[in-house]
Amino acid sequence: MNGSLLVRRVRIVDLDGDSESSSPLVRDVWISDGVIAAVGERLASVPGVEEIDGDGRWAIPGVWDAHVHASQWVRTARMVQLGGSTCAEDALDRLRAPLAGLAGRRGPLHTLFGFGFRSAGWPRQPTVAELDAVSSAIPVVLIAGDAHNGWPNSAAMALLGVPAREGAISEGEWFALLRRLDELPGAVPEPADFIEPVARLAARGVTGLIDFEFADSFVDWPLRMAAGVGPLRVRTATYPHQLDQVIAAGWRTGDPLPGTEGLATMGPLKVITDGSLGSRTAWTHDRYADGPATTEHPCGQANYSVAELTELVRRATSAGLEVALHAIGDRANAAVLDAFAAGGGRGSVEHVQLITTADAQRMAALGLRASVQPAHLVDDRDLTDRLWGDERAARSFPLRGLLDAGVQLALGSDVPVAPLDPWLAMACAVHRSGDDRPAWHPEQALTVREALAASVDERRLRPGSPGDLVLLDADQLAPAESPADAAARLRTMPVALTICAGSVTHALR
Repeated sequence: MNGSLLVRRVRIVDLDGDSESSSPLVRDVWISDGVIAAVGERLASVPGVEEIDGDGRWAIPGVWDAHVHASQWVRTARMVQLGGSTCAEDALDRLRAPLAGLAGRRGPLHTLFGFGFRSAGWPRQPTVAELDAVSSAIPVVLIAGDAHNGWPNSAAMALLGVPAREGAISEGEWFALLRRLDELPGAVPEPADFIEPVARLAARGVTGLIDFEFADSFVDWPLRMAAGVGPLRVRTATYPHQLDQVIAAGWRTGDPLPGTEGLATMGPLKVITDGSLGSRTAWTHDRYADGPATTEHPCGQANYSVAELTELVRRATSAGLEVALHAIGDRANAAVLDAFAAGGGRGSVEHVQLITTADAQRMAALGLRASVQPAHLVDDRDLTDRLWGDERAARSFPLRGLLDAGVQLALGSDVPVAPLDPWLAMACAVHRSGDDRPAWHPEQALTVREALAASVDERRLRPGSPGDLVLLDADQLAPAESPADAAARLRTMPVALTICAGSVTHALR
């Protein structure tokens, strides 16, 4: 699958310069067996190697999304979209037509899935009884936009063997069910279902992703690639419930998965240590600003103790696995840093949505990456102001603060929570707004160059690097009148050519 190409006359974008503009020299890039063999001016032709004229376009390394849930990404594209629903009744109204269609459908029973509701801002929390009232015997599962809680009906819970309950399900109990949704009729995406979505990624310059799906991504990706998906580089995570299986197989982070020609590799152990803002379960030092002190979890909640996290970090590290610890709230971030320090682990903190300055500096000292999702601030800015207040909002999504502390950033989407579009993530990092409002805490913004550098898996177009290259029809570092203008340009960045492992995966005709 790894190929060889000679790409001529491209302008290699300087991702490490000090200024926001660049005038790169025109160079040729030779990729041999999926690896960059040479970069230079007027390289000699190589017998038998195809040549592509870059025609002076701007070249960057292949773009990555550092945090996806691949099965959910494909599945949610076929779900009833509940984003923006303002109350339980609004969400239920959106289900009526799809439910009527399923009720009149012949053939095997199918489950109706919905995605995107955010009940933290609703006047009241939803009940199973009201979902049952509109869905009858059809199994229905509604998944929150942040995936930290779910609202199944009684028919779906009966199929999963879950005892009846009154309301939605959240955090650990929900994650256990989320891993089992494929047991429901009509739920499983087939390996070939990924061919077209992955091809769309190539059209946006994506050559790699880190898959944090909750179950069996290290089993599923070889099957998908055998079905014709890709070429695409994938790192596959494991979770605590699978850790024994991965250790027994002897897989270490970076090991190629069988049958993928090295494109899919074993990734980190992922642990979800706290909840999310949208579910009011992100673990914070101080209580949520709008909640009574008598609430069961006024500061959100932890899913693991520091001792439990430390033991998981220690086990994974001794087995040769990196670790990716999810932490949204500032107390959760402090806890995971304690666990990394005590367990001797390496890897990343996922999300880092709220953190103290001292802990950002501690993260840098531990050599950990911050895997962040800038597009989340579009959905969370108003809820953050309301639930956490001004002081905490000022250090939420602290991209500038982390970078200035010396932390390596990796941008991602957390799809399906946000669209799998790295250019959208970069735009939100540069101009912290998703509408006509001014940037939200613009002091935490990145420059365009910094956002690009955080989106290419720390790679550069130089000999020895993977043969992944993207050609753009516009100079993304050209001066812009404002961050808003720069972000608008990023959102519509024209991708002319994408190469992964020396093979063309997208080309404008």
